[in-house]
Formats: sequence, C-alpha cells, structure tokens
Amino acid sequence: MFIAYTAVAVVLALMNTGTATAKIRGLEPAVSGMKAAGVPQSWFVPLALLNLAGAAGLLIGIGWRPLGIAAATGLLLYFFGALGFHIRTGEFKGAPMALVFAVLSAVAIGLGVAST
Repeated sequence: MFIAYTAVAVVLALMNTGTATAKIRGLEPAVSGMKAAGVPQSWFVPLALLNLAGAAGLLIGIGWRPLGIAAATGLLLYFFGALGFHIRTGEFKGAPMALVFAVLSAVAIGLGVAST
C-alpha cells in the first residue's frame, strides 16, 4: 500500500501545485470555472495557498503518514466546498475536475490509512 499511496500522493500533489500556480497567475482555464461559480477574485490566492499546503502535506506525508492523511482530508473538504459552489450556482463547467480531485483525495486517505 505504501507504493500506491506514494504514487497517488505525488500525482495529487502535482495536480494541486499546477492548479494553484494557474490560480495565482490568473490563467483562464483555472479561473473561468471559479468566476462562473461565483467565487470572488480576492479568494483566488488564498485558495491557491490551500492547494499548495495540501500538496506539501501530501508529500511530507510520504514519510510521516498522519500528516499525509490530514492533508488529503483537508483537500477532500476543499474540493467538496468547490463542488458545493458549482452546485449552488448551477454552473457545472468546473465540477468534473473538482470531482476528480475529490476522488483522488479520498483514495489518498484510504491508501494512507491502509499503509500505516
């Protein structure tokens, strides 16, 4: 399970780092769904920092599993919030990607728990 957790943690960390960078730089694919869902632009950088914190926690969690599990749990809650924003506004453009991130976060939690 350790190898599977490591693989999922690295992939999820890279995905979160990429989306955080895109949010900070204001790149259109990353921010158009957020704008359409009604997320204020002033939230983009703080949300990106949460993505980066989750990515760092996942990577550190390879060596110290409780932090990895906590980071994956935080990311799962983050992406549930993102899905909630999309559902509340009826804008589903960014919902599939948020769902992918949420599922990978849940998988990381499961693998992290199983490999402790």
